[in-house]
Amino acid sequence: MNLEDKLIRFDWAIKYILRDKANFDVLEGFLSALLNEDITILNLLDSEGNQEEANQKFNRVDLLALDSRKRKFIIEIQNNRESDYLERLLFGTSKAVTESVELGKSYSNIAKIISVSILYFNLGIGDDYVYYGNTELRGVHTGQPLLVKEQVQVVEDFEIKTRLHNKNIFPEYYLIHTERFQDIIKAPVDEWIYLFKNSEIKKEFKSKNIDKAREKLRLLNMDSEQRKSYERYLEHLAIESDVIGTARVEGKAEGKAEGKAEGKAEGKAEEKGEVIRNGIKIGLSDDTIHELTGVTLEEIRKMRTGM
Repeated sequence: MNLEDKLIRFDWAIKYILRDKANFDVLEGFLSALLNEDITILNLLDSEGNQEEANQKFNRVDLLALDSRKRKFIIEIQNNRESDYLERLLFGTSKAVTESVELGKSYSNIAKIISVSILYFNLGIGDDYVYYGNTELRGVHTGQPLLVKEQVQVVEDFEIKTRLHNKNIFPEYYLIHTERFQDIIKAPVDEWIYLFKNSEIKKEFKSKNIDKAREKLRLLNMDSEQRKSYERYLEHLAIESDVIGTARVEGKAEGKAEGKAEGKAEGKAEEKGEVIRNGIKIGLSDDTIHELTGVTLEEIRKMRTGM
């Protein structure tokens, strides 16, 4: 790929470039393809997730959006590598719900939350690359869903009319596993997932506003400060990947070493200690290091205190 065609990684862009209102059209294109709706982003919300965090892994964007039926709702886009991800997902949507209602206001003002996670790591076991989930109430004996209706005013034939629509105020979740995507385009949203995975947009891609992404995410558009920040981010990812890869090798080697000399076991323990120290240096959480190495949280915290 020529340098002119090379694009910025989407996980970096979503934290720094796509928060600019002038670039909302890129996210609008992606969300329209994902939700099969004509999505308009109204503004970036002033929430905890939208602050500039020192931790490079904390990438969360909260957006106030409008769909084709003129309904306002909050779209929370998360892009994290942290452990306890589902718990973090639940916390994020719960916080977005509570933040959408001002103190003393009616519960009817609660916003609809759609949570979109772009995952650059494997979460769980499955055979798909896009997962959807929501809360649905069903009869215990019949298995049939409980349908709650609400009156909605719509414009038909230049007249305002009242119609009944299904009401669903519970959060909805989309999980996109970029690593599981096989680069086969079956739907418009697949063109975006191809971009997330490969930092490339093919000339034949036609999804709404994907041409805007090609234009705005080019590496050549970066100034020197942006380029330095981006290079530091890539270095961080490389180090993190190396730590994870080392931990996996250590895990396999430890299994093969069972029953061998005690000296070799001690050597493996020391190498695992090095993995822990490297993980602490680059900012991995205690829970993440525990999952990678199997070392107890107590031991990890002792090493962190001693560094």
